[in-house]
Amino acid sequence: MTRKLLLGVLLITAAQAQADYKCSVTPRDDVVINPQTVQVVGENGNLVMSLDGSVQFNGQPKSLSAAQRAKAQDYQQALRDALPWIDNGARSRVEKGRIAVDKIITEQVGESSSMRKRLTRLDTQLKTQMNRIIERRQDGLTFHYKAIDTVRADGQKLVNQAMGGILQDSINEMGAKAMTSGGGNPLQSVLGNLGGLQKAIQNEWKKQEKDFQQFGKDVCSRVVSLEEQRKALVAGLK
Repeated sequence: MTRKLLLGVLLITAAQAQADYKCSVTPRDDVVINPQTVQVVGENGNLVMSLDGSVQFNGQPKSLSAAQRAKAQDYQQALRDALPWIDNGARSRVEKGRIAVDKIITEQVGESSSMRKRLTRLDTQLKTQMNRIIERRQDGLTFHYKAIDTVRADGQKLVNQAMGGILQDSINEMGAKAMTSGGGNPLQSVLGNLGGLQKAIQNEWKKQEKDFQQFGKDVCSRVVSLEEQRKALVAGLK
């Protein structure tokens, strides 16, 4: 197995989805979604929108026309739709990748392989990292834009650490299997099995790659649309 392969299968978040497809917009605001309000706060000011379309900008209530109120309602609804969609999409792809790689390890090495435990642990760690970007709360969601770069870096470290253990486990377990089976060259057998494991993961990644890339494009498209809505609304408030 190569580091790139497992990273490609597992290390996917909203941030990574955009990283693979260069997006023209980089988020610069946190988004806090509550049952009654949506707040967009960061480098572009502090915008709070209520369900009825009323707006506060930088702490000041704004007098809105009917068209402006409609824009505020449309924008906050778009945020309420987009954040869960991105979060669920990223998490479902992590889970799909874990299941696929776990199946390959089970078929190639066995159900008792320690690699499966390391994979499950890595999966949990990466989902915890994802929650730092889109935080699930009892009353809604919070998007933390400053967490994107740190989560990408921390996620890379987690993958690197896990890969060292997974690679060592694969050598140990396949070596033990080769020794007990007897016949032939044990080292040659181990290398052959490792090659088979890598090829199986490569083939699985090819099956999922198109979906991953399309998800990145779709995330970018939503981010661009949301930014256009924010700019149009704020321009009228100023």
